[in-house]
Amino acid sequence: MGTLALIAIALSRYGLSTLAVTHSAVRDWLHGAELYAYREPVSQAGAALPPALAILLAPLVLLPLRAAGWILALSGVAALLLATVVLAGPIARRYGRRRTPLVLAAAGLALLTEPVRAALGEGRPELLLFGLVVADLVALRRARRAQWWRTDRHLPLADRIRQTWADGSWAGVGTGLAAAFAVTPIFFLAGLLVLRQRRAALTALTTAVTTTLAGLLFAPRETITWFGDTLWELNRTEPLNDAANQALAGVLARLYGFPAPPVLVWLSFGVLLLAVGLIRARSAYAEGDEVAAFTMIGMAAAAFGPMTTPAELIWLVPAVLVLADGAIHRGTDIRRTRKIRRGEALLGAAAISGYALLLAAPADLLAINGYALALIVLVSALPWRPAPATTQRPGHPARRSAAIPVPRGG
Repeated sequence: MGTLALIAIALSRYGLSTLAVTHSAVRDWLHGAELYAYREPVSQAGAALPPALAILLAPLVLLPLRAAGWILALSGVAALLLATVVLAGPIARRYGRRRTPLVLAAAGLALLTEPVRAALGEGRPELLLFGLVVADLVALRRARRAQWWRTDRHLPLADRIRQTWADGSWAGVGTGLAAAFAVTPIFFLAGLLVLRQRRAALTALTTAVTTTLAGLLFAPRETITWFGDTLWELNRTEPLNDAANQALAGVLARLYGFPAPPVLVWLSFGVLLLAVGLIRARSAYAEGDEVAAFTMIGMAAAAFGPMTTPAELIWLVPAVLVLADGAIHRGTDIRRTRKIRRGEALLGAAAISGYALLLAAPADLLAINGYALALIVLVSALPWRPAPATTQRPGHPARRSAAIPVPRGG
């Protein structure tokens, strides 16, 4: 009941502003108009979703806007709960606690944060995309333990499907689907390459291309328009210098007082920040912390992208979980030196402050670029927790440390 009440409050507060535009645009499209020709009468905002996602959301047009918003919100909450199982479940097992209470508590706390509130209330698919990317964490964890190259090719189809699920060889499918449905998850495809998960990256690329080609088959004109024109309209939903844009591009645009940031300045700082995030993610993944690695990629992508609203800051939520886990890990160290105690206090304070930031009303934070500053700081300084022991696959060389490996959580 509490979850339903939170959804109702979010829908009432944010008014399904994004879904309203999508709902009207797709409805007109199904009646013969062009998908990207629709403009909201007051704000003049247009639909900014790929044709593949428009096809997926088309059945919602058959329902009233409010009912469509509830279905999308409930699907998002389910995706968030499953993602929380993947992210928080290992923490419970590591400390010998029951998984269910911790997962439910973490999911409940996540529901109260601004990124989740905004995604639910505006009717955005961010939680579903988040769930798809996190699903690849499951596959990568299983692939680390399994020897997928020894799969028996002569098994019956049903047994081969079960074996494929168990050995994680499907890693990349979630990222590929997410990349076909939105732009930001494309950074995770590049991230898989940086993490040296080439097989998963190839699977993600194949999935994204196949899904896009399916969209081209069912909506050829819209697909060509999307890639040829609409994708490059960076201010299609909101001006880049709008306060809601907490990406580096929005901060620079407001700092310079221009409608858009100076391109060279934005690319220079943006590429540097993205490189730092990817390099540190590689170090975290090499030491066994997949959650911190994916979180840094997600935050780096949000910081680099030209338009990032609070609803798209969902990767700040697992960042708080990483900080809290780091503080607990230090607190259980039997060799608690003064340095470890200081690190424990610092990480604990950072976790509490980060969660308080995500709980706060966004108006004051947007005025001081609070979310943008949090992204920049966490991409550069988010710790990770090295695994107790790392295992190498037979025939695979040991991974070298990256150039920017600090600070570490252990």
